[in-house]
Amino acid sequence: MDPYWDIYETYYERVRRFIFLMVKDMWVAEDLLQETFIKVQKNLTQLNDSQKTYSWIFRIAYNICQDHFRNSKRKAQQENSVQQTEIFPHPLSSQKLLEQQQMSQCVQEKMKFLPESLRTPLLLFDMMGFSHGEIADILDISVENTKVRLHRARKKFKAVLEKECHLEIDKRNILICEPRYIE
Repeated sequence: MDPYWDIYETYYERVRRFIFLMVKDMWVAEDLLQETFIKVQKNLTQLNDSQKTYSWIFRIAYNICQDHFRNSKRKAQQENSVQQTEIFPHPLSSQKLLEQQQMSQCVQEKMKFLPESLRTPLLLFDMMGFSHGEIADILDISVENTKVRLHRARKKFKAVLEKECHLEIDKRNILICEPRYIE
């Protein structure tokens, strides 16, 4: 089998999820996903160490997302408009799943308060399950810097949640996150 198709089948879903978590827009994520795999296919001969395929692909996806953010910001400034986001639809099989989804959505919404340099390592580690070494390769930073950024991200994110959200456990033992409304 062609090495590209092996890579595609192995990494497609994880790259798709990663890109969506970065851009929060289903349609844009699909476009960026295709762009990522086109770039992977074009540059496959440049991959010298097959042990680093994982981080190489996610580095490409990360860079494409960053390009998208820069272009969107430029375009928004030119058009003076605000870009709306969408969330992948999830099939809901129970009330608990719906509540978990709402909680996740609330918490993810608060991640926008983190600077990108802290948000991305947190997303890669906690939501995508990458190791410190893989994150270091993707972001082109040291493993130690990855750990420092994760520590800072968690500390800052905790402060954001405490400031922006009211967290409580309801009578069903479910954690509820509600935004605080500043009066």
